[in-house]
Amino acid sequence: MTTTRRKFLTAGAAAGAATLAAPAVHAQAPIKWRLQTYAGPALGEHVIKPAIDAFNEMAQGQMEIELYFADQLVPTSELFRAMQKGTIDAVQSDDDSMASPTEVTVFGGYFPLGLRYSLDVPALFNTYGLDEIWKAEYEKVGVKHISAGSWDPCNFATKSPINSLADLNGKRVFTFPTAGRFLSRFGVVPVTLPWEDVEVALQTGELDGIAWSGITEDYTVGWSKVTDYFLTNNISGAWIGHFFANMDRWNELPPHLQTMLKIAMDSSHYYRQHWYWAGEAKLRVEGTDLKLTTIPDAEWKQVEAEAQKFWDEIAAESETKAKVVEIIKKYNDTMVKAGVPYRY
Repeated sequence: MTTTRRKFLTAGAAAGAATLAAPAVHAQAPIKWRLQTYAGPALGEHVIKPAIDAFNEMAQGQMEIELYFADQLVPTSELFRAMQKGTIDAVQSDDDSMASPTEVTVFGGYFPLGLRYSLDVPALFNTYGLDEIWKAEYEKVGVKHISAGSWDPCNFATKSPINSLADLNGKRVFTFPTAGRFLSRFGVVPVTLPWEDVEVALQTGELDGIAWSGITEDYTVGWSKVTDYFLTNNISGAWIGHFFANMDRWNELPPHLQTMLKIAMDSSHYYRQHWYWAGEAKLRVEGTDLKLTTIPDAEWKQVEAEAQKFWDEIAAESETKAKVVEIIKKYNDTMVKAGVPYRY
């Protein structure tokens, strides 16, 4: 088939008109977020950085999250306010440490004796209804609760050995607000410090110990080098931490980026499940920095009984707190009735 000069010119004119009519395409600048974690750099390498790096790679230039570690932009205790105001866009923390003004704040971090294992956290949030409660509470204050996950248990690492409850009396301990409120019943003196000052405070004697983590973090961040003993009894089998975002910033994201963020954060939750689980056992057996001590079971039952009283006191403070306590009680009752391996 031949193309006449007339047809060629007509086709060329049509193509030119289409080109002129098409809007100019400009590369859109990436969405920039600033996220601050509660964790210092050494710990952050595990609990947050891999997930943020993966998200930035998957976003392919559409969005970039700048990661900041503990206290780099604002003090940890001011994280909530900074996020609520939009000074920073997102946060990884527990409710308790960042002083969020919600009815569920007391349950973040280490709620005494409420959890036995790390899997208790996702089970409570995804199956027993805590996720809906948290989302509703944070929506009231203009913050998006993205997801909850578990971290390590809460054990004591101390300069002198703890072999009985009496040994806790008078010990100056770096810990979380609610954990400190509970431990004060046993003579513990809770101390609040910037995270990066803890190691020096242990060296100088300002602190007698920490109840901030399990043994994995003690070794990872260097605290095992400035303490001598590790108490195998824990006041919680897991830490409840979350990812949050400023609600306006979250709503501005297109749905596919919201989904990618959720998936990246879920990968962070999964990483911690196996990293802590393996680390807690391995370092108890193979670690050389800390000597293990244990309070006998019969004496530790006093702590468990006191925790039940503490739960009831918290439940009496508000309807929402009562609802959360009731869920925790129901969950633990189910685990006990289920028996091994859920509870021993």
